[in-house]
Amino acid sequence: MNRTPLFPAATGVRPEALSATGIRPAPRPGTGPVPVPVPVPAAVRFRAACPDCRGRFELAAAALRLAIGATRRTTFYTFICPECGASVRKPAGERIIELLTGGGVRTLRLHTAL
Repeated sequence: MNRTPLFPAATGVRPEALSATGIRPAPRPGTGPVPVPVPVPAAVRFRAACPDCRGRFELAAAALRLAIGATRRTTFYTFICPECGASVRKPAGERIIELLTGGGVRTLRLHTAL
């Protein structure tokens, strides 16, 4: 009979010794996974354009606001054009929402799920 333990972590093997095998020890009861915040680099910049003055520029995440509504029509992002000062509102599809939220843009939900 083979006496190789099925669960080496239970026999006192250090967890770092198991990294090459891909086996990870189970978390201790009551500890569970700890959520780790994903850092957003301060240098995240977004390219944008103004429909009024046709200026093209880059904006920091703090210069943009994302509003997520119940429909496509009420889901948009806004910013102030740094060249002409116009308030700009543009529609935000799924990909834009993904990029802006991932880049740290402040988000406002205009509706709640029922």
